[in-house]
Amino acid sequence: MTHQESVDNSKKFLTELFFPSFCLGCNKEGAFLCQDCRSLLEILEYNYCLCSQNPLLVSTSKSTGKCNRCQDKRLSGLYFALPYKEKALTRKLIHQFKYEPHLKCLAKTLASIIIEHLVLAKKNTNDIWENSVLIPVPMDKKKLRERGYNQSEELAKELSVVLKVPVLTNCLIKIKHTAPQMELSKQERENNLKDAFDIKNSTIDGSMVLKGKKVFLVDDVYTSGCTMEECTKKLRQAGAKQVWGICIARESW
Repeated sequence: MTHQESVDNSKKFLTELFFPSFCLGCNKEGAFLCQDCRSLLEILEYNYCLCSQNPLLVSTSKSTGKCNRCQDKRLSGLYFALPYKEKALTRKLIHQFKYEPHLKCLAKTLASIIIEHLVLAKKNTNDIWENSVLIPVPMDKKKLRERGYNQSEELAKELSVVLKVPVLTNCLIKIKHTAPQMELSKQERENNLKDAFDIKNSTIDGSMVLKGKKVFLVDDVYTSGCTMEECTKKLRQAGAKQVWGICIARESW
């Protein structure tokens, strides 16, 4: 064990000693999500297409996550572990992760739920993650200062540990402040996010960082898909071969 690991473990022990965790589902002491409450979440065993209405099951043998109706989407497909609206506990976990009291430490628990979905859906094979990178959906500087962290970046870091896929945190950036998406219609969401993202540090030693790569775009919730579509446009322009979405939950169901 390294000195830094020892320090981190000591901090974790002291935090739990003086500020114990309580399950957000049943309030039992020990963890923010106990095993009993986790078992109630019904983590999905299948993948679905990108259609906003009546999404279809996607065969595990398909190279993309789209059906004939959603071929116009820039995103290659989407992995999500839970339906957002189905369980109050799902909504509470994500809300506490993003808003006060800002439980940043929920990242590991939520990432483990995504990993379990990937295993159940048979999406944990080496060929899927070969030549790939994880890129978190970026926040604008104002929101980042208010929250103190980007929840998508924290998720990506935890996923990286298990998947052994590198995270690029300074490549895709948000260049303008936007209104909260949940308050807008679909058309307003598209207009709100237009030209909100850009690519920075796209080359190293003269070579394009994303050229030929499979990018996994990480976010907490997939709603209309406008955010990931706008990000995907920029990532493809920078040379990404494919762009897939990974999130905890999907709202449009």
